[in-house]
Amino acid sequence: MDLTRDPDGKPLFEKTKEQAIKDRFFDMVCMMAWLRKGCPWDREQTPDSLKRYILEEAYEVLETIEEGDWDALREELGDFVFQVVFQAQIQADEGRWDIEHVLAGLVEKMVRRHPHVFEQEELTAEQVSHNWEALKQQEKGPKESIYDGFTRGLPALLESYKIAKKAAKVGFDWENTDQVLDKIEEETAELREAVHESPERVAEELGDLMFAVSNLVRKHGFEPEETLRLANRKFMNRFRKMEKLAGAQGRALSEMDIQAKEALWQQAKRM
Repeated sequence: MDLTRDPDGKPLFEKTKEQAIKDRFFDMVCMMAWLRKGCPWDREQTPDSLKRYILEEAYEVLETIEEGDWDALREELGDFVFQVVFQAQIQADEGRWDIEHVLAGLVEKMVRRHPHVFEQEELTAEQVSHNWEALKQQEKGPKESIYDGFTRGLPALLESYKIAKKAAKVGFDWENTDQVLDKIEEETAELREAVHESPERVAEELGDLMFAVSNLVRKHGFEPEETLRLANRKFMNRFRKMEKLAGAQGRALSEMDIQAKEALWQQAKRM
């Protein structure tokens, strides 16, 4: 299959653009090889030591998307791709595999999992999603549990969303959002009881409550990690307005009592 051409046989890119993409990617791979040979810091890095940078770059990509800052997104995507190439170069230095194997495996997998695209089959989005899961299962073989192969190391809120989503696919789910709200009320009541008991019980009930809230977000068709990030941004924006309002009064927010701060908060909400 020639992936460089569309279904009608026309090139997807002009020759000059095709060559530019190839050249720039090869330049990046070569630059990474140079860094691993010539920079003491880059040479000392391991897959484990770079984990935090992968997370940081991923969240910086998300932030620029949320802000609609497309010029910044271009830069942040570059930083994120750099982490991919960095990891691949470490494996190449160890003689295991290199970026060529990463890309070849990716292309092969995506073609295999999109027969509706490459074999010109008409499917709905729902059918595509179902086929994707079926193809994944064929590739990985039979499972004893729906959670076999589940990705660990996700942010806990995103993990809770994916755990519940998998259970829902086999019919273990609330029928409607009212039932989830009832569950949240139940967990809240249990948390009220737990505060008079041990810290361990409080932690357990807090976890149950957060898991239930994550499910409520899912049942409404949202993703909890993104939903919470938006709430975080909203809080910080309002708090900055509070600080400006306090400054306009010639006062420091830290020196104001809670009633005065609440008044500024309500005023910031109206701005």
